[in-house]
Amino acid sequence: MDLLIPVASGIEAAVKREIERLSFGHAPAIRGRIALSGGWEEVAKLNIFLRAGERVLLLLGAFRADTFDALFEGVFSLPWEEFLSPHANILIDGKSTKSKLAAVKAAGGVVKKAILTRLREKLHARIFDERGERAIVGVSIFEDEVQITLDTSGDGLHKRGYRVFTGEAPLRETTAAAIIEDSLYRREKTFADPFCGSGTLPIEAALYARNIAPGRDRAFDFERWKCVPAKLASPMREAAREGEYRGPIAPIYASDLSPKAVEIAGEHARRAGVSADISFFVKDVKDLALSERYGVLVSNPPYGERLGSFDLPALYKNFSAAFRRLPDWSAYFITSYQGAERAFGRADRRRYLYNANLKCSLLTYFGKKPDKDI
Repeated sequence: MDLLIPVASGIEAAVKREIERLSFGHAPAIRGRIALSGGWEEVAKLNIFLRAGERVLLLLGAFRADTFDALFEGVFSLPWEEFLSPHANILIDGKSTKSKLAAVKAAGGVVKKAILTRLREKLHARIFDERGERAIVGVSIFEDEVQITLDTSGDGLHKRGYRVFTGEAPLRETTAAAIIEDSLYRREKTFADPFCGSGTLPIEAALYARNIAPGRDRAFDFERWKCVPAKLASPMREAAREGEYRGPIAPIYASDLSPKAVEIAGEHARRAGVSADISFFVKDVKDLALSERYGVLVSNPPYGERLGSFDLPALYKNFSAAFRRLPDWSAYFITSYQGAERAFGRADRRRYLYNANLKCSLLTYFGKKPDKDI
C-alpha cells in the first residue's frame, strides 16, 4: 500500500531519520508529506513508534479533476467496499490549493456521495447508520490533481494521552519530539528546560531516553476497519514494551517561574510514566544553576506574540546569562523573538518551523565536545 506521513514544516529531516530507524527504505518528502509503502503491519509500526510524524495516511488514489463530475467519478472508482462497512462513520477532511474546485465544503459533499453510492452498489446496502468505525477521508486538491486518503491514525499522533492540561502556548508533542531528535541529547547527557510550561519537552526527552513508543497505549482508527485482522497491532505493542530501556539515565531537569505550570507538568509526567526521571523546580531562569559539566538545554521560552506583554529583552538577557554559566552545554530553543540572537550571539545553526501557526526559529548553540563519549 502507498502510505503518506504528513509532517509539520521544518521537521521533515527528523521524521525521515525516524523512518529510516524503523527499517523503511526510500521515503521522499513531497509538499509536506513523506511517501513510503507497506502493509498493515507497517501501518501499525508507524502509528505506534513515530514520534514526530503527524498521522499515517493510506493513499487510495490520485487523479485529475477540475469539475465535480470528474471528482465524483474518480472517488467512485476507488475500492471503498474493501475498507468500509455500511456502518462506517465517514468524515471528510478537505483542502484545495490553486484548483478550480476551490469550494472545499461542496467538494467534500461530492466525495461522500460518491463513497456512499459505491458502497450501496457493491455491498447491496440500503441503510448507512454511521454508528460504526470512524473513517476520516482526506481530499487534497493541488492544481486540479486530487489525492484521496484514509487516515489510519484517527486522532493525531501528537495526542500521546498524557497531556490533559495545556498552558497558554503549548508546544505540540510531535514538534517537541522533532526538536529533541535534532539535538545532541542522548540518555547519557543531562537535559534541562528552564521554561518547561506544561512539561512537553522534558517528558518527550524522557520518553526518548527510555525508548518508550509514544503510541504504545493508545488506539488507532485502522484497528476497527473490517479489512484489518483483529489484534494485528498487539505484537507490535509487545515489541515496543520489550524494547524499552530500564537502566539509569542522566538527570532531566525542568523548571518554570509559575508554580501552577510546574504542578501541571508534574502531573503530565506522572501520566506519561516518566515522573521518576524528571526533577521539577519552581525557579526563575536567572537563578538557573546546574552542576553537571556537559548537557543539553532545550526550551520553548516566551516570545511575546503568543503570551502578551513581557519584558522580553530582560528575559532573554537573563536566559543568555544562565546559559553562559554552562560553557560546555549545547542549547536548542524555539522562538519568534527577533532580539534572541542579540542576547545570545549568532546561532551556530538556525532552522524555521511553526508553533501554533506562528513562524519561529529553532536556534542552536553548540557547546564544547565532551572529553569522552557521553
